Amino acid sequence: MGVNDGSTVLKEETPETSTDKKPMSQILMIIYKTRSRNVVAVFAANYSKMKSKLSAWLDVIRGSLSQYRQLAHYLSLLCFLLTIITLLQTLCLVQITLMTQSQSTLQETKLKDVTNRLEKLNKSHQLLFTQFPSLSQYCPITNSTTGERECRPCLVGWMPQGEKCFLFSQDRADWISSQYRCMSLGGAVATIRTEEEQVFLFQTAQSLSHGDSYWLGLRSSSSDGAWQWSDGSLLEKGAQFWEREPGKTGDGRELCGRLTPGDNYRKSWFISRCSSQMRRICERRKATLQ
Repeated sequence: MGVNDGSTVLKEETPETSTDKKPMSQILMIIYKTRSRNVVAVFAANYSKMKSKLSAWLDVIRGSLSQYRQLAHYLSLLCFLLTIITLLQTLCLVQITLMTQSQSTLQETKLKDVTNRLEKLNKSHQLLFTQFPSLSQYCPITNSTTGERECRPCLVGWMPQGEKCFLFSQDRADWISSQYRCMSLGGAVATIRTEEEQVFLFQTAQSLSHGDSYWLGLRSSSSDGAWQWSDGSLLEKGAQFWEREPGKTGDGRELCGRLTPGDNYRKSWFISRCSSQMRRICERRKATLQ
């Protein structure tokens, strides 16, 4: 049995050591591979999740972009419509302004024309009253400041009715004097031809006379006693409103007719002596431009 030196021992121990190291490296490799696989799996899972999230986000962004595009389209359309409306309003305002200016110019022209005509009429009006002073009786001045006149078909104090003007006097006189005084005013003692005239004179006499009577243009003829008006026309051909219808006198007495207001306008004519003193009703035709 020989003696082993140290080298032999070392040689024998060396294989054991190499055999021991080999499983360790394998184990480490297995652990490394296992961990690498786990890391890859985790990374893959995380990547898949991130990818799905990114995809969802991209879908949301695409949807938002689509909505924004649609909204932008609507806004563009709205802006276009507002622009059109603004242009139309501007055109309307321009047209209205032009029309207003045109009408204003036309109205100013018409106003100047009317003003010139009015001045000419005023001059003619003043000249007319200067040449014919009697016209002032029909067109008295109603405003002393402006000189404005008011023209009437009847003289001042006369009352219009139908085609006539009537004047109720305050003084008294006999029938002949009353006729002359009415003639001096351009008329005559009143004649009554219609019922409308009778009603008007009766009602006016009621309001003015306080019971006094008024001469009418009625007079009996001294030759045959027939009643006739002051213009020569016979009474029997027209309306009559006697309280008691008179007959023909034929005795030479001067009898005249009067109107005395009472209760009934149909019975308000009475007979009186022509020498009696009474008020009178004068008449004349209305003034006309013809």
